[in-house]
Amino acid sequence: MRLTFAAVAALAALPASAQDCGGDWNAFLAGLRAEAVAQGIPAESADSFLSGVRQDQSVLQADRSQGHFQADFITFSRRLISQDRVDRASQMAERHDALFDRIEAELGVPRGILLAFWAFETDFGAVQGDFDTTDALVTLAHDCRRPELFRPEVLAAMQLHAEGRWDTGVTGAWAGEIGQVQMLPRDILEFGSDANGDGVVDLKGSSEDALLSGARMLAGLGWRAGEPWLQEVTLVDPSLDWSATGLDKPAPAEVWTQIGLLPRSGGIGQGLPASLVAPVGRKGPLFLAYPNFSLLTEWNQSLTYVLTAGYFATRITGAPVYEAGSPDPALTGEEMTALQQILTARGHDVGEADGILGAKTRVAVRTEQARLGLPADSWPTRELLDALR
Repeated sequence: MRLTFAAVAALAALPASAQDCGGDWNAFLAGLRAEAVAQGIPAESADSFLSGVRQDQSVLQADRSQGHFQADFITFSRRLISQDRVDRASQMAERHDALFDRIEAELGVPRGILLAFWAFETDFGAVQGDFDTTDALVTLAHDCRRPELFRPEVLAAMQLHAEGRWDTGVTGAWAGEIGQVQMLPRDILEFGSDANGDGVVDLKGSSEDALLSGARMLAGLGWRAGEPWLQEVTLVDPSLDWSATGLDKPAPAEVWTQIGLLPRSGGIGQGLPASLVAPVGRKGPLFLAYPNFSLLTEWNQSLTYVLTAGYFATRITGAPVYEAGSPDPALTGEEMTALQQILTARGHDVGEADGILGAKTRVAVRTEQARLGLPADSWPTRELLDALR
């Protein structure tokens, strides 16, 4: 039930020590209001922000139903990358050529990365989401699954509202991001930019504002100008020690060439640390991930998504279609969940058993593969699952 303005104003009388998440909705809103006011947000602005907010069960359903991230890299990347999307990225690069040149000159962020996230997040601005963003953020902050992430985002949105930069009726993705490159309120506060000089930061209607804001966010996170982020390589020597691979095992790029890895295009990033990533195991495509790659996880925490976006960014700028190889079949979502439960029981930290092959699960898989004498390439197979059961 949506609260009236007067009802929210009355929340000021409730204790400021209301719970951080869960429990009574009105008490939770009272706690948000008290915290916002303590941070300097005018009480009338906080009341205005909260006056119409309601819990949105469809947001919670979306949060619990991210099955598309259970797809393996090859399946997921083929789903997101088509020749049409490659062609459209090229068209958008040409249309906004001057802006991309400006961004790279001022911030060092290459057009390929921005085009990739622009394409994947909203199909170049065409599909930005129709969830009530205020409702979504407050609902997720109230939910106790990830309040440490979403409560600060609500407070940031309240600050934007106080500054006249947040419409409580704004729509976006279910997780609270808005605009053509899908940014959360804290990032908008820090990095939102007026690229076209009209005096307004319009992340939904202005491609220029959205792209410059996204670039400023990456630069603020530490993007290293002129350096690569991801590079496909091929393996010459099949005797590679796979236990040395993974995002948590960087080595000088030159070391990888010395042990039999060759880039499919371009040169190795001389003098840079790089990690060898085999997203679907040693029989599939192989990539060197450089320091810039880790920053992309600030945009989206799914390794498969970020790897696909990072690869697409290289493809936009001239890299060939990756060599898919013949990897062992992926586990089903149910099998992956069962594996994660077994790994947890064995003392590994894989996070939530959600059927998604994330970074923590990959590390645990690699450890168990090495213990069992299997190629430790971090790719969970039925052979591994059977051996652990």
